[in-house]
Amino acid sequence: MSSRKKPEDLRSHRWYGAKDLRSFGHRSRTAQMGYERGDYAGKPVIAIINTWSDINPCHTHFRSRAEEVKRGVWQAGGFPVEMPAISLAEPMQKPTTMMYRNLLAMECEELLRSYPADGAVLMGGCDKTTPALLMGATSMNLPAIYLPAGPMLNGRWRADTLGSGSDSWKYWAELRAGTITERDWQEIEDGIARSPGTCMTMGTAATMMSIAEGLGFTLPGASSIPAPDSNHAKMATLSGKRIVDMVWEDLKPRDLLQKESFDNAIVTLMAMGGSTNALIHLVAMAGRAGIKLPLERFNEFSARTPLLANVRPSGDKYLMEDFYYAGGLRALLSELKDLLHLDARTVNGKTLGENLAGARIFNEDVIRKRANPLKESGGLVVLRGNLAPGGAVIKAAATKIHKHAGKAVVFDDYNDMAARIDRDDLEVDADSVLVLRNAGPLGGPGMPEWGMLPVPKKLLKQGVRDMVRISDARMSGTSYGCCVLHVAPEAFIGGPLALVRNGDLIELDVERRVLDLKVSAEEMQKRKAAWKPPARKFERGYGAIFSRHVKQADEGCDFDFLEGTEPTPEPEIH
Repeated sequence: MSSRKKPEDLRSHRWYGAKDLRSFGHRSRTAQMGYERGDYAGKPVIAIINTWSDINPCHTHFRSRAEEVKRGVWQAGGFPVEMPAISLAEPMQKPTTMMYRNLLAMECEELLRSYPADGAVLMGGCDKTTPALLMGATSMNLPAIYLPAGPMLNGRWRADTLGSGSDSWKYWAELRAGTITERDWQEIEDGIARSPGTCMTMGTAATMMSIAEGLGFTLPGASSIPAPDSNHAKMATLSGKRIVDMVWEDLKPRDLLQKESFDNAIVTLMAMGGSTNALIHLVAMAGRAGIKLPLERFNEFSARTPLLANVRPSGDKYLMEDFYYAGGLRALLSELKDLLHLDARTVNGKTLGENLAGARIFNEDVIRKRANPLKESGGLVVLRGNLAPGGAVIKAAATKIHKHAGKAVVFDDYNDMAARIDRDDLEVDADSVLVLRNAGPLGGPGMPEWGMLPVPKKLLKQGVRDMVRISDARMSGTSYGCCVLHVAPEAFIGGPLALVRNGDLIELDVERRVLDLKVSAEEMQKRKAAWKPPARKFERGYGAIFSRHVKQADEGCDFDFLEGTEPTPEPEIH
């Protein structure tokens, strides 16, 4: 660890400490906001990057949490400055928040670069905000601590507990099958989201908040505190206190993010039964730290990491509120010490091993002991084959279909699927393999969460509730079923998925990690020669930047010019 900084070593000193006309302007305008020199002179300026928005239900409590962070910063002798950043509201933003993850990452990096920030508290939680903020902070590489939004309270419908996303899909299928009424559906709508906070299932939000803690980016135990719990407000203040010391210690993101810490993150992902989206985000986050994270690394840990969190949808019963009261992430990871790099550093200045000391499981059905896992291994599995030479992923823990061969029913895009999926004349049966293409990074655009194709209505009425579905899209981490996702390269750029025809035989074998199209190489070459690339989706604005620079799913979908550890230039101050 570097020696403790002196006030004149602070980055903000360049703005506030010089004796020139420009610093006069900085100081006089700070006085304009009601501060006197003693509030900031010689103190770390802490940027509070707040992704609050009126249209982001996951972050509605961030207005007050920002004030609680400020309280901690003031108490520790820092100068807090709240800076709003784009809020990626998963339920609201279209075509998908994934299209704007890199935009938030860029905004975070540029806010920290262009203003007199010495350190940052990153306020996120809703799916893409976590990786975006960590990616931007890693690229800027100023001291930073992540404050997770926390999950919402459990949903309720009559005597039943509801899980966001998972029960939406479940009861939507039942409504289409005619087993529940419109009134039932309305009651479910009114009871499934009862408080501020992210999805309380083990969706992408809970997964990425847990991974942030596994990487050492949060205070110990921070990732699973329910948003309305008073301990969440305490955690916000403690995060504000801690970031001030991190600045004096010069403890930066790339001091924490080593190859071993990403291994810890993958163990966290597998043991939690986390979202398939995490693969894309972890590859991109590692790339910002200059670390290559091949998809095979996920299979290595999948094979030896047990599923211990009995949290839906990979689990069969509980939600994140239950997980927190059962001991939270510290309790789960304490069961897996032999798989973890316990000497990995974390934001509180201690190692992961030190932070796990004394952790206990308080409900062994919610967080299983190592000797009694929900699944011995293989919660998430990466597949390869001639249909996915760049890889694909399946949440094996969320389906009972692990080996299957069936004839393809192909949809060329989402609109084609929506128009035909419930038609009585759709040629489909329970053994068919539904294929959705042109839904990837460029085809979607933005790789929307369309990968959980609905089971056709006529099959629902026959009692079918799961079947093999394949796409180059993503799916919500709250989803379940036999969905093969992230097929790379995507159909929009001529990947093999673009060449599948109705009736082609497709083989899925999770145990062998295989996804194959049973068509000869010669026939595939003929089809590829006849394939014509579609027109680009955007010719102006951010969409044009996205179209020209986004990488494929197996490469993390980052922009090609944002990867790596080239230093972000400090601004000249004139």
